[in-house]
Amino acid sequence: MAQAQLQLITPDEAKLPNAAQVTTRGVTRGPGVKQVSPDPAAKGLKGPVDLKIAFEPRGGAKIDADSVTLTYMKTPAVDLTSRVKSGIKADGIDVSKATLPPGDHQIRVTVKDSEGRQTSQTVSINVAN
Repeated sequence: MAQAQLQLITPDEAKLPNAAQVTTRGVTRGPGVKQVSPDPAAKGLKGPVDLKIAFEPRGGAKIDADSVTLTYMKTPAVDLTSRVKSGIKADGIDVSKATLPPGDHQIRVTVKDSEGRQTSQTVSINVAN
């Protein structure tokens, strides 16, 4: 039986205006967030894509899987968390066959650890027309 595809982002959501990019830099002891798949440097991907994000706890703290949120960086922001809930685990996010419309998609991943330290990281997915 073929696995159902997950509509991560709808075409209407993709048409919303992009959110202003806010970059924050600083020393953080919060968890690491690393985009594993699709490769952040990949351009012109054909959907559906497998979305894999790895969480890296620091200083012996544990990842709080219940704290994880995914936000599509649009105006207004679109909360994608409920769409990927089944793929969120303490070691990361693993969602197979996520469909996204063509374009550049910026998704902010926010996660906390057992000591309350929070990290937000933006992941990019570029889907071909």
